[in-house]
Amino acid sequence: MQGNVGDAIDILDELNQFVHQHNFESRLSEIAVVEILVSLYQGNLVAAQHTAQVYDLPASLAQVHLAQENPSAALDILEPLQEKMNARGLVDELLKVLILKALAYYTLDELDNALDTLSDALMMAESGGLLRVFVDHGSPMADLLSDARTHEIMPNYVTKLLETYKSEQHINGGNEQITSQPLIEPLSDRELEILQLVAQGLSNRDISERLFLALSTVKGHNRNIYGKLQVQRRTEAIARARELGLL
Repeated sequence: MQGNVGDAIDILDELNQFVHQHNFESRLSEIAVVEILVSLYQGNLVAAQHTAQVYDLPASLAQVHLAQENPSAALDILEPLQEKMNARGLVDELLKVLILKALAYYTLDELDNALDTLSDALMMAESGGLLRVFVDHGSPMADLLSDARTHEIMPNYVTKLLETYKSEQHINGGNEQITSQPLIEPLSDRELEILQLVAQGLSNRDISERLFLALSTVKGHNRNIYGKLQVQRRTEAIARARELGLL
C-alpha cells in the first residue's frame, strides 16, 4: 500500500462515523477491507485478522495468513473461494483471489503452480492495464514477476509491472535519504507520548480520546513530529524514531 497511512486512518474514521450516522451499515465491509490493508501495512496482524473474521472477509483473511507466513491456510480459503467467484462471474474478485493464490504457491516453493496461476491473473488484468492490483503486494510479487519474465510469460506486461516497482523503489529510496538527516529539534514530552501511541497503531481519533485532546490538536502535534523527524508519513516517522532510539 502506498501513500500516507495516517491520512488513510483519519479518512476511515470519518467514513465509519458517516456510515453509522446515515444507516449505511451495508458498506461497512468495504471499509473493513481497507482497514485490513492499513493494519497489514503497519504490521498489525492481530488487528487485521480480527477485522477479517468479524466482517467475514475470506479473501482478506487469506491475505492475513500470507502475511503470517501461513500459505497453506491461505490456500484452504482461496480454493473454494475461487470456485464461488467463478460461479458468480465476479471477475474483479476472482482476479484478487488468483493473485493471492499465486503468492501462496510461490511461498510454498511450488513455482509451476505459482506461474500458472499468475499467468491466469495477468491475462485477466492486461486488457485493463491494471498495475496496482499487482504492485501493492510488494516484493514477493516483484520476485514472482521476475520469475515470470524469466519464463517469458506475457513479457511486455510483466516488464511494465516490474518497471513500476523499480520507479517506486527509486522514489522510496529518495525518501530514505531525506530521513537519514540528523534530528535538529528534539520532540517535546507530549510529542513523544503521541509518537508512542502512533507506533502502537492508534488512529488520530483514538489518540485524542486516550489523551483527552481535541482531534485538531493531535493532528497539529503530528505535523510537528513529522517536521522534526523530517518525514511525511506515519510509517516513516516510526522508522526514523526507532533509528534515533526514541521508541
